[in-house]
Amino acid sequence: MKKSAILASIVLAATPLVLGGCQQEAAKKEPVEAAPDAKPGLSVANARLVLPAVRGNPGAVYFEVTNNGAGEAVLVGVAVTGAQETMMHDVVDKGGVSEMSMLDKLPIARGETASFAPGGKHVMAMTLDPSLAAGGKTEITLTFAGGDKLSAEAAIEAPGGAN
Repeated sequence: MKKSAILASIVLAATPLVLGGCQQEAAKKEPVEAAPDAKPGLSVANARLVLPAVRGNPGAVYFEVTNNGAGEAVLVGVAVTGAQETMMHDVVDKGGVSEMSMLDKLPIARGETASFAPGGKHVMAMTLDPSLAAGGKTEITLTFAGGDKLSAEAAIEAPGGAN
């Protein structure tokens, strides 16, 4: 858990005690999550890491990232807990032949969703930790231009995309 989330939990838990000691009544509020590192309006969904069929080969990471923020967001990297290195790629058609090309950055316009899916954009996760197993979970962290970050839990799937 992040330090800010722990601190927020302590403050929220202590507030009724402090206000009670002052003979004041605390306003009832829903617990508030700590603010994410990313700019408001950015979200990630359906994250998954598909393990390679051959141990030692790269895995593939798929997800959707949505920008409902105030302006364009530029994705510049994706980290995966349990992978030593990652690379963003896109599959492009060059004269009837599909080729993988490196993505250094991906602009996501306001109101748009970028999909990382088989046969298209994806993240290659190299040198995977042997403890990553189908049916488990890991974390992905998206980094945007300017240093903003957004993390999400990713399901780990067996080769071929099944648990």
